Amino acid sequence: MIDVGIGVRALKKSFHDFGLSIASINNILLTHDHADHVKSVGSISHDFSIPVFSTRKVHAGVAGNYCVRQKMDFKNVRYIEKNVTFSLGDLVITPFEVPHDSLDNVGYMISHEGVNFCIITDVGHVTDEIKLFIQKANYLVIEANYDKEMLQGGTYPQHLKVRISGQYGHLSNHDCGMALAENATPNLKHVWLCHLSEENNHPELARITVEQVLRQHGIAPGKDFMLEILKRKTPSNIYELK
Repeated sequence: MIDVGIGVRALKKSFHDFGLSIASINNILLTHDHADHVKSVGSISHDFSIPVFSTRKVHAGVAGNYCVRQKMDFKNVRYIEKNVTFSLGDLVITPFEVPHDSLDNVGYMISHEGVNFCIITDVGHVTDEIKLFIQKANYLVIEANYDKEMLQGGTYPQHLKVRISGQYGHLSNHDCGMALAENATPNLKHVWLCHLSEENNHPELARITVEQVLRQHGIAPGKDFMLEILKRKTPSNIYELK
């Protein structure tokens, strides 16, 4: 499991609705230490004795985050380093740098039998390194957090608008589209847009914006690769990556 940002009850219900059990989770990976990504990691890790993998800075941030009421047992703490590949069972995992205003933030490339799944969220800007991982991906979850006009015309205070749109904030719909347009390869099969802002975005707006950018660069969504938008509060379907 990657990140544990929702409540334990909601998480258990979602698993149950799909006929799954949290007890089947073998490991947890964390991207960064903000509450919406780690709120319940201590509880889940403790209750089910699940090891939690993240960088030392992220673990320190989680330990000091007041939103994480149940702290992690030290026996479940596992340290990883950026750009140091490691294995969990049959999965080969590479964490990499993602710029964000947290103590630390990583994306993950997870590979199995030649299939590459990549997740990149809470992205201030798309670095050359991130571009390389997009180019390697067969399946990609990537942030499309906000619409530029909605953010600038919205009710957020100016300092928050600056933070969100800054180099260590979040990725806009347009910039997400550009990241895909410039780096998608014929090997990319499916893209999910994630981490949409409730106040400064809308699922259909994110779709339209990203699709427009892709078409302007000669890429046909739905033909060259599938494009889906992940909702904030509703679980997606279950997908088989092959």
